[in-house]
Amino acid sequence: MFHDLWIGAGIMSETITHEVGHNAPLFKCEDSNGTVHDLAAYTSAGKSVIVYFYPRDSTPGCTTQACNFRDNMALLSAEGYIVLGVSKGSEGSHEKFIRKQELNFPLLMDEGGELHEAYGTWRLKKNYGREYMGCSRSTFVIGPDGAFSWLRYNVKAKGHVGMLLRELGLSE
Repeated sequence: MFHDLWIGAGIMSETITHEVGHNAPLFKCEDSNGTVHDLAAYTSAGKSVIVYFYPRDSTPGCTTQACNFRDNMALLSAEGYIVLGVSKGSEGSHEKFIRKQELNFPLLMDEGGELHEAYGTWRLKKNYGREYMGCSRSTFVIGPDGAFSWLRYNVKAKGHVGMLLRELGLSE
C-alpha cells in the first residue's frame, strides 16, 4: 500500500489521499484505557464509525472540536455512529484531556503514527513560511460496508461538527 520514497538519507512514505467509496484501512487500536477498538468488528456489527484526527490534546482548536463531538454524542450514538478521536498524544495526555473536557468517546493511541500514515493525515504543513510534517485535522465516516461514506482533509476545528451533522443529514 505504501511506496517508499528516498529523501536524503532516510525513507519517507508517500502521502495517501483516500476518497469516498474506497475501503477504509482496517485497524485494531487501543484507546488510552487499554480498550481495543476494531474497525472490522464495528462495521460487521452494522455500525458506522467516525474517525477524526486532530493535532494535539488540550490545545484551543482541538478542545473546541472535541467538545463539539462530546456535545453531539447523544445524537450521533442514537443514529448508530461510533466516534473515535486520534492523535499522537500519550496515554497520560489523552486521559487528562478526557477528564478535563468530560469527553464521552475514546481517544485512540497512535504515538508511532501508523494510523496517521494509513489514513493519510500525516502531511506536509506550512506555517509562517516554515514547512514541516504534522497532523492534518481530518475526519472520516466509515459505513457498515467498510467503505468511506464521507471524508475531509484539512478541516477547521470551529464549526466542523455542525457541518458534518448537516452533511450526514442529522441537522438542518
